Amino acid sequence: MQSESVVDVRNDSTNKKTVTVLVPCFNEQESLPMLFDRMDALITQSKDLDYTLMFVDDGSRDNTKSLIKEYANQHDYVEYIFLSRNFGKEKAMYAGIENVHTDAMVIIDADLQDPPELIPQMAELWRQGYDDVYARRRSREGESWLKKATSRWYYDLLQKVSGVAIQKDTGDFRLLDRKCIDALKRLDESERNSKALFSWIGFKKIEFLYDRDKRIAGKTKWNYLKLFHLAMDGITSFTTAPLKIATWIGSLVSVAAVIYAVVILVRTLAWGVDVPGYASIMVVVLILGGVQLLSLGIIGEYLGRIFMQTKNRPVYLVQEQKIN
Repeated sequence: MQSESVVDVRNDSTNKKTVTVLVPCFNEQESLPMLFDRMDALITQSKDLDYTLMFVDDGSRDNTKSLIKEYANQHDYVEYIFLSRNFGKEKAMYAGIENVHTDAMVIIDADLQDPPELIPQMAELWRQGYDDVYARRRSREGESWLKKATSRWYYDLLQKVSGVAIQKDTGDFRLLDRKCIDALKRLDESERNSKALFSWIGFKKIEFLYDRDKRIAGKTKWNYLKLFHLAMDGITSFTTAPLKIATWIGSLVSVAAVIYAVVILVRTLAWGVDVPGYASIMVVVLILGGVQLLSLGIIGEYLGRIFMQTKNRPVYLVQEQKIN
């Protein structure tokens, strides 16, 4: 028997479309109370959507888990998955995607940079027949010009080398239809880049413009090192262009070396032995060494991902969960 304190504001009408709001969390104790209030207001006012809130905790070390459990005990529409350790946001999202059982899903961050009040507008586009309603940032308040610039350069590069239409200025904030969810569940890659996977699966997409807010509390978990790793995952997961580039650079350097050898031979035969300078030798050695190390590094990135995938380890492990 459920406690009388449990609140369920959802309508049991079978005519309603069901939507899961997936919230990946990592040390979000400061922002969760405000998120709870805004989600409660959204669900209470909803007349045509039946919501489920799914929190996936990615090994938080603060009070995030206890806050989620307390909130779930008071609301029937709340589910949670607590991972056994910190696996990373990409894998936490995959854990949620594998457990979504509704008609659609919305992914939103716990820091409230993406306003949950926009979900009904996204759902309206979904009802019009679109499978992927992706939110594109019209403005990105609170982010440095360097982060904005590097993000734009990265997506331009990924667009050119991958052959897949990548949505620019978009994050994880989007609404996905059931068919998209089922497609993503089939992609059990160990090294994941969800933004690129959302593009790769295709389906009928539409852009939804919005203004992104500042974080309401805490600090971003994405430093430049993590962003670089995520960018490498995106490039190596969707194209072999870096390998081709290494091949072309190696070929050009080899041709240049042959031409230079012929020039030296002709000069020696025509004018006698010429003692080369130390500087020119060092330049050639350093260029060749740099090209070789760069090529080995690119090959190593691909081999490392093959190695991780062939281990066939689970993408994540669950410590505790509540799925209705």
